Parts: sequence; structure tokens; C-alpha cells
Amino acid sequence: MIQWTRVRQLRDEVGADEFDEVVDIFLEEVQEVITRLRNDTALTEIEQNLHFLKGSALSLGFDSFSKLCQDGERRAASGESGAVDLDSIFSAYDESKALFQAGLAENLR
Repeated sequence: MIQWTRVRQLRDEVGADEFDEVVDIFLEEVQEVITRLRNDTALTEIEQNLHFLKGSALSLGFDSFSKLCQDGERRAASGESGAVDLDSIFSAYDESKALFQAGLAENLR
């Protein structure tokens, strides 16, 4: 579910000193977009929001979450916004975030 090699790569790219701050910013921005998706009942910006989430997920190594976002983005782009399973996307994010936070110290030694 988490691509720890990608997480280590991100840490190496931004530096160990800046890593925690970058992760906090990513998680904060992702949470903001998820809130927007929850409130966008007309699904007017679903494609753009899922695109953003996909990119953030890939940066953090959230593999399953990124795949669900990519699938949702494709559906939205083809006019099937109503077929996007947002609940699964939200659940995958919550699960990924919990696994990420629980495994961070162990996997970044």
C-alpha cells in the first residue's frame, strides 16, 4: 500500500531536515482537497481534484490511493463522474495515511 522506496527518495530529494515539513504540507493539502471533494456534490471539479490527489499520492508513495485517484480521474474525464467511488478513495487515503504514519520511523532508518 505504501511504496517506501518512493518515500525514501522524497526524503533524499528534499533533505532529511525538510522532510517532516514537506510531509506535513502534503498531508494538509490532500486533506483540503478531500474536504472539497466531499463538499462538491455536483462533482464540478472532481477531475481536477482527483488529478491533484493522484500526484500527491505518488509523491508520498501512497500506491493504492494513487491508483484509485487515477481511475476516478479517468472516469471523470470520460464523463462518468457519477461512477467514481469517492468513498473508496476516502477510505484508501485514511488507511494509507495511518500506515504511512505508523511505519515512517521504521522504514526511514
